[in-house]
Amino acid sequence: MKYRNKKGQLKIQQMAVMLLAITLFFALAGMLILATQFSNLKQRAAILEADNAKLLVAKIADSPEFSCGYSFGTEMSSCIDADKVINLKDKIGKYGNGNFWGVNGIEIRTIYPQNNGTECTMLNYPDCDLITLIKSNGVGVSNFVSLCGKRNVNGQVYDKCEVAKIIVTYEGA
Repeated sequence: MKYRNKKGQLKIQQMAVMLLAITLFFALAGMLILATQFSNLKQRAAILEADNAKLLVAKIADSPEFSCGYSFGTEMSSCIDADKVINLKDKIGKYGNGNFWGVNGIEIRTIYPQNNGTECTMLNYPDCDLITLIKSNGVGVSNFVSLCGKRNVNGQVYDKCEVAKIIVTYEGA
């Protein structure tokens, strides 16, 4: 009888070791899977942040404070009304210096035709290239837009659109 008890104890010990080994195997396999899933988490977070910044630029360009709307005949997407923006520049303090849009900086730069790289003010508008609504030294995300405005030449009013780039410096940059 004592022989059978020792044999039964050995089988119980073998079962305990096997259960421990299987548990350890699944724990290691689970940790390996988690490590591979989280290994490129920072890269995915950076890609998501960049995508959100691009969407933010498009959203700001199409916001009522910037967009052309129906000012130039038909509704245009990615069109910024230069006349609105130059007037907004003087009133930007009412918007909390970017807190309204959740950005650190907004700049609109004319690409073509290029004048002389001067900052736009009420005195030199429309003979300028750069409208800085909120000044920021950070790295921004940009998008190409149409910058349109009404021009008066010899009493004739016409619509003039230029190729421009809106540069938004966002909080994550």
